[in-house]
Amino acid sequence: MVEGVEGVGEAVTAGIAGRTFEPRAGEGAGHGKQCLNCGTALSGEFCHVCGQRARVHRTLGAWWHDLAHGVLHLDGKIWRTLPLLAWRPGELTRRYIKGERARFISPLALFLFSVFLMFALFSALGASALGVDPDGLQQGVSEEVVKAERHLANVERERQAAAAAGKPTAPFDARLKSAREELSLLREMAERGMVQGSAIRVSDDLPPALRKPINKAAQNPSLFFYKVQANAYKFSWALIPISVPFLWLLFIHRRRYREQFKAYDHLVFITYSIAFMSLGVIAFSVLHWIGIGSTLLSLALFLIPPVHMYRQLRGAYELSRWSALWRTFFLLIFASVAASLFLLLLLALGLLG
Repeated sequence: MVEGVEGVGEAVTAGIAGRTFEPRAGEGAGHGKQCLNCGTALSGEFCHVCGQRARVHRTLGAWWHDLAHGVLHLDGKIWRTLPLLAWRPGELTRRYIKGERARFISPLALFLFSVFLMFALFSALGASALGVDPDGLQQGVSEEVVKAERHLANVERERQAAAAAGKPTAPFDARLKSAREELSLLREMAERGMVQGSAIRVSDDLPPALRKPINKAAQNPSLFFYKVQANAYKFSWALIPISVPFLWLLFIHRRRYREQFKAYDHLVFITYSIAFMSLGVIAFSVLHWIGIGSTLLSLALFLIPPVHMYRQLRGAYELSRWSALWRTFFLLIFASVAASLFLLLLLALGLLG
């Protein structure tokens, strides 16, 4: 139940974040001859200065409409954006770049919403999203919680002894912070029914600077991968700047493309593409959860991304079939490299965290 509430909270936060990037869409004002928000004389259904509606409905139905509107942008934009994103992504990208902004959800708002929704879904489904039976998984994590509580108590006693002896307590404060963070993560893992991995031996040949964080991760693999998952949620935006240079490389050899398409255009392309892939992961996860066959889903996962990339490349940059085809081939390779770099970033953050 708690996880479900957290998932809803994250989805609402996504809606708020999306509205941050589209503040002029307007939620409603008053009705009459003047806009109640900015005082401008009205000449239609919307204020031409701030974008607010000329009418407001003070009913419970209007409140629920505003909630749905804030979370999902149910003002017509989503129904114009998603079909184009799924079937004609190149047209959507090109039209947005050329200035049709009011008709569609911005790529960054859609990206934020899709990422928040994806991690909220994974948080809500928990172990079942990975096909793991949660029965019997509590014991390993519970034992780690007990160990972490004992470790925290020992550090607190050491700090009290140091303070009583008049010694510096700063080193103990840093250890206390780390111990509390680890205990908090372990308790959350126990609540979610996550499995505790077995310890892995780390080679003594590694440099000391690497051996310590890797050994810590190896002693508790589940905690380490939970940190990676948390960092993936926090730093998902980093995948966009990581990917843009690779897309730019596809057009570096043609002066016409370098002059016609700017870095902003590539950002729009990448952001819409990642948003679509995130929404696809959500759809496939739900289909897997309700029991759709793995073979069919695997085939779809194999075919849909390259087809979508091809259609987006060809439409957005107005390429010929052959030009879009060979660029799609390299874009798939570049996407794998970008994803690997992003994963390395997450692993590094997990080791250092």
